[in-house]
Amino acid sequence: MQRGNAANPPTCKPAGTSSRAAGFGQQPSLDQHTIGLMAKKGTLHGYARVSTGEQTLESQLRELRAAGCVTVAEERASGGDLSRPVLADLLDRLAAGDTLVVVRLDRLGRSLQHLLETITALQARGVHFRSLGDPVDTASPQGRFTLQILGAMAEFERALIRERTMSGLAAARAEGRIGGNPGLVSGDRTMLSRLRLARRDAFLERLNRSAGDWAPDVRRLRPDMPWQDVLAVVNSRLPDSRRWTLQRLMRAAKAFVTEGLLPEAVLERAAARRKDDRLPTLVAAMRAARPDVTLQEMCDMLEEMHVPTPRGRATWYPSSVKALLDRAERLGLTSQGTLATSLDGSDQGAIPSVAGR
Repeated sequence: MQRGNAANPPTCKPAGTSSRAAGFGQQPSLDQHTIGLMAKKGTLHGYARVSTGEQTLESQLRELRAAGCVTVAEERASGGDLSRPVLADLLDRLAAGDTLVVVRLDRLGRSLQHLLETITALQARGVHFRSLGDPVDTASPQGRFTLQILGAMAEFERALIRERTMSGLAAARAEGRIGGNPGLVSGDRTMLSRLRLARRDAFLERLNRSAGDWAPDVRRLRPDMPWQDVLAVVNSRLPDSRRWTLQRLMRAAKAFVTEGLLPEAVLERAAARRKDDRLPTLVAAMRAARPDVTLQEMCDMLEEMHVPTPRGRATWYPSSVKALLDRAERLGLTSQGTLATSLDGSDQGAIPSVAGR
């Protein structure tokens, strides 16, 4: 199943091609040739980053290509920014046996803790990491030993910070000084109100940035579909790093209703459905959310969501999904039209479009 956010894929370019960095505000692009290259197992994929528009990526690109990288993802963002979309999508596309390559460790991140968390997560998936300018290559015993030393240094650094913080707080209390915002410590109502508003604004700003991932599905499917099934549809096309939990999704919807951005009806209790209508409703919603999804991709999604088959089994087959889509049409759960009844046995390919959609 192809992962990643198709609406905002990483800027990856095949090695050996022109790689002029895109400016700020431009949408990154990922062509089909690059996607095909990334599908090959055990390949090297580079990541190049600069912090400002005045800096150039050319020297990093040359070194990464010379190291044998098949693709190179380019990004302009601060190393301290943990929400770098190009890096997140690249990490999500890496498969077991692949190797992520950077010119220096600081290109991946400025924080030692963040570096270790990222590299450890890659190792857990069977993905290797290599830094050309540092003795770190998790595919070799020496590189893994170096990584262990870096982990010990990070733990030592955190212990020192905790010790200094506790000593400073103890000294301040001995002198009669209490830390924190004076207004909050004293319980000032004006200050507390400002804090609540600031937190509310920050929360809404985060929701606005991610609204495209979930708000259209919530508006379209609620309250006709239970929240658990809406969550499954929303997460079906998102990478692991951006998937929602049920609690977060319901809280986001409630906030948008309060602000008038979603109708109040989405918070109403879901209409009662017959038990045997749930699966046709779910697959019809998945099909509507991604019209180009294939039968095999839908099988993969349902297995990832741990949805049992109509017979209670864990493994899904394209023919089962096709039968549910046909049943959904007969029940009137799809738009008017007829789903083609033929199933291509070679690919279990794209689901035929519903006429009139």
